[in-house]
Amino acid sequence: MSFSEDLRDELASIAPRRRCCRLAELSALCHTAGAWHLRGRGELAVHLDLGSGHAARRAFSLLRELGVETQIRTYPRNAFDKATRYQLHIAVDARVREVLQEAGVLSDRGAPLERPPKRVVGRSCCRGAYLRGALLGGGSLSGPRSPHLELRATSLEGAALLAEIADREGLRLRTLERRTHAIAYAKGGEEIADLLAVAGAGETALRLDEHAVVAGTRAHANRLANADEANVKRTVQAARRQLQAIEQLDVDSLPRKLREVATLRVKHPSLSLGELAVKCRPPITKAAAHHRMAVLKQLADGA
Repeated sequence: MSFSEDLRDELASIAPRRRCCRLAELSALCHTAGAWHLRGRGELAVHLDLGSGHAARRAFSLLRELGVETQIRTYPRNAFDKATRYQLHIAVDARVREVLQEAGVLSDRGAPLERPPKRVVGRSCCRGAYLRGALLGGGSLSGPRSPHLELRATSLEGAALLAEIADREGLRLRTLERRTHAIAYAKGGEEIADLLAVAGAGETALRLDEHAVVAGTRAHANRLANADEANVKRTVQAARRQLQAIEQLDVDSLPRKLREVATLRVKHPSLSLGELAVKCRPPITKAAAHHRMAVLKQLADGA
């Protein structure tokens, strides 16, 4: 399985509880993988064209959760490998139109929108969901060596929107226009890992971070040797357990101090507790960060 498939598999397993996040994810899928069709008697339909079975299953489940009926069809790609692609056919009736308008895919008059209104991506959790939908709809990732991430968009404006959303989360995406489409992209393990963490792909982000750390450790093998590598792995494993605990919680409902350390852990999955403590405002001690993380784990165990 390719690195991109691993990423889509992880993202497809995420089912947000909040309706606003589901709508943001659907909005991104439509804007990155949607094609509009005008049928007889003025009827409108949208087809989501996806290259992954994982993405197709997640899109089907998401639409069903929002009360939208759809049909999945497959076809071979017109390329040498004849890879299977998946299409979700959605007929836009009155019920579907309401959902798509709420998701910022259709205007109040029922016309397709180039980009969603600000309300769709107004909250941090929704921005993460939008990036997740964009990754499922038109994302590709190579790595872990020389990692490169691309998010495909139908226009340069769509790619710019992805860059704006990422920027609001403190992340950097560059844009590039190609002959048939545009992309927002990132290079470098740290930048990509941070974006994946915001989108919810903590496992893949940790794989990138782990690879970068291990590569650095090997470059200094004579000085760092096996003990340092073991320490790095323990740090990564501890961070993974912390992320798993945080995923079970409604972070926005937590007290400020707990919410702060949980948000920092999600954004920086590879940092040690001491480094997270320094990023708090105001900075706290490592012991205080450890205590707050222990409280989060207790809350998750009791959830």
